[in-house]
Amino acid sequence: MVPLHFGHESVNSTVATVTPAGTHCVIGSGPAGVACAQALLERGARVRLLDAGVRLEEERAKAVAEMGRMPRSEWKEEAVKLIKEGTKADTKGIPLKLLYGSDFPYRYAEEHLPADYLGVGLRPSLAQGGLSTVWGAAMLPYLDRDLNQWPMRVAELAPHYAAVANMIGLSARQDSLEAQFPVYATEPRPLELSRQASLVAGQLQRNQSRLANAGITFGQARVAVQAGNEGRGAKFEIRNPKSEIRSGGCVYCGLCMYGCPYGYIYNSAATVAELRRDPKFSYEPDVIVTRARETTNGIRVEGYNRLDRSPVVVEACRAYLAAGVIPSTQILLRSMGVYDRAVLMKDSQYFLVPLVLRKSSGSVRDEALHTLSQLFVEIFDTEVSPHTVHLQIYSYNDLIGQAVSAMLGPLRRPLDFVARAAENRLMVVQGYLHSDYSSQIAVALRRQAAGPDRLRLEVRPNSETRPMIKRVLRKLMHHAGDLGGWPLPFMLQVAEAGRGFHSGGTFPMRAAPGDLETDVLGRPKGWQRLHVVDSSVFPSIPATTITFSVMANARRIGWETVSIS
Repeated sequence: MVPLHFGHESVNSTVATVTPAGTHCVIGSGPAGVACAQALLERGARVRLLDAGVRLEEERAKAVAEMGRMPRSEWKEEAVKLIKEGTKADTKGIPLKLLYGSDFPYRYAEEHLPADYLGVGLRPSLAQGGLSTVWGAAMLPYLDRDLNQWPMRVAELAPHYAAVANMIGLSARQDSLEAQFPVYATEPRPLELSRQASLVAGQLQRNQSRLANAGITFGQARVAVQAGNEGRGAKFEIRNPKSEIRSGGCVYCGLCMYGCPYGYIYNSAATVAELRRDPKFSYEPDVIVTRARETTNGIRVEGYNRLDRSPVVVEACRAYLAAGVIPSTQILLRSMGVYDRAVLMKDSQYFLVPLVLRKSSGSVRDEALHTLSQLFVEIFDTEVSPHTVHLQIYSYNDLIGQAVSAMLGPLRRPLDFVARAAENRLMVVQGYLHSDYSSQIAVALRRQAAGPDRLRLEVRPNSETRPMIKRVLRKLMHHAGDLGGWPLPFMLQVAEAGRGFHSGGTFPMRAAPGDLETDVLGRPKGWQRLHVVDSSVFPSIPATTITFSVMANARRIGWETVSIS
């Protein structure tokens, strides 16, 4: 995995840039963009990637780089405080996730993508790497049972799941999840479970038959994290008296929710760095794309340099829109001249509930662990939902401790011993529902009397969402003994629409697309050379994690389009 570098990178702005004939233009450096670009390159195409490319500010980049060059034992306290800065949790969870204490993943969005969010938690990213800069790294493929609205089956995505899994470096264990969810990676290496997760995993394993009969399967969480080859901790080799070179993988420092100083959590910005070694690939940052127009022999992508507002125009044989569902929807609506008409974004409803373990694993405050998802639990019970319900279980971490303190309020100091006892048995379940049982988001582009066009995103609640979540909780309560812990329904938090960042479907793929729909290659009806490759084309959003399937589908489209004349 290529180390990330977050310093400023300038670009020479031009009024028009004519790309050589046969070059494919990819818009966006998030997971969809890099997966599509890599497929195009593997097929022999020339690729030019346009990207807003916002990066971490220089001071923080230097601090992170310094931490990444030394063993964890030598980290300075002030450096750790710097990358934790601004990330707080309360009884409702964590606000928008930062990276290394910076909000750069969301910065400049209002300036370049002005929008009103009415009951909507989803936000766009203009960062290099897109939302992979702040994601939870969970990776699980879709199932045919959840793709009833899709014009394809999982078999068509399978070779691309495998390519993506080997590209990003998947941490996974071969366990009971494999019966439904192939690992796809050639050499998956599992991370080590926390003590709490080991307790739960052991209890689940002992009751596997009963849980299977009840439609519950489970396994270790699969995450896009580089795991070490020989147990805990990265290895360091002295190359000279002044430097140390690390190898290995996760050092279980507990900083996952703030940002890994070693870059072991996958970020598609690292793939951009790898792709730039290919002479057929070029990367142009600081570009805001506003629209696309098809020409006689190709496509014209228009935008501007975000630093000086100078126009940028790129001519290409094909363009691939991978900017993320909000920017891509805006670009499509403007390119089609569709104003004041809402398209519906689908979402996988996200919710949180604490899980209190029957047994204590001992003190958890100082445990060496990773703080991403530890376990996956999948519910296949038609009395709960016709579709898969996906649950991710997290161990205690300092952000959970902040939430406990917030819950105790002014009593947190006198009741610190209570908080410590609670922490030792406290985990968090993060759940997702299929989009059929989740709220939708109406998205419309509106012209302004003065200033740029403005998006309006407004929630459209689904009356079936909360009843289904209640059925999920009843299911967990019924099997509390098998799980080794009890959920606390009175502390349930149902997030606002889009808050889980598993959203898409504004221009869904269809076998025979209609108005404001796309074909199986992501082309809007009436278009031939513009392909939408991010989640904007998903006909539904299954509960299992979205990014793996976004990358696989983007890669599929890139792979298949090279042969089209």
